[in-house]
Amino acid sequence: MRDLAVGMRLLFEGQKWVARRGRWWGFGMIPALITMVGYLAALVVLVVEAGGLARWVTPFADGWGSPWQGLLRGVVTAALVGGGALLAALTFTAVTLLVGQPFYESLAAQVDETEGGAPAAPELPLWRELVTATKDSVAVLLRAAGFGVLLFACGFVPVVGQTVVPVVGVGVSGYFLAVELTAVALQRRGIAQPERLRLLRGRLGLTLGFGAPLALLFLVPMVTVLLMPGAVAGATLLARELVPVEPPEADENSTQDDAISGQY
Repeated sequence: MRDLAVGMRLLFEGQKWVARRGRWWGFGMIPALITMVGYLAALVVLVVEAGGLARWVTPFADGWGSPWQGLLRGVVTAALVGGGALLAALTFTAVTLLVGQPFYESLAAQVDETEGGAPAAPELPLWRELVTATKDSVAVLLRAAGFGVLLFACGFVPVVGQTVVPVVGVGVSGYFLAVELTAVALQRRGIAQPERLRLLRGRLGLTLGFGAPLALLFLVPMVTVLLMPGAVAGATLLARELVPVEPPEADENSTQDDAISGQY
């Protein structure tokens, strides 16, 4: 229970951090706005073209009479639009983090600096960071999709599907959301994805306390844009909780000088 409370507090502290620094809040919203505009444009095209796509994938229904042809293609059209919207919801955070990699690295570094520093980031070219981030995001999305299929199937179980499954679904979404968001700060610390997953599983209460409320808030698209900078800031604080920053070692000579001067 304590870890749950700490995770929620870190989520709140991240939002408070950017609220006190409006420039960084606006800076952190730029990638989310870019991604949202792209997604909205793609969804509009999908809605406009969904009827044609439905006819294209159901050529066998060309000779069907009314109402069966219209009913089938109406269901396929709805499935295409609904599937596109679901895919957009599942991938929005990952794509935003990829689009905003330089933005969010700067934001995470600033949070670390104000909170007491962090180990120096590995010196890698931007293209390599983007390739690594893309591979990690795809791996996370595949894991999340696997859980999603399993939970979808469990949703048809009477009672359990209407009570337990939604709660578990929020927890799973929150966990993978925390995985995605902490990747920026933990990657700066040179921690590979398998180790990041182990760290987050090891403090599952902390992870869910941070990620589950955020997953619920992110169900509203515009709220996602507004909260993304604070979510990255909070995830950096979460990374600091998982991998505490060690104080720099004092210089040996200065320590000896201090000891000598203390004798006089």
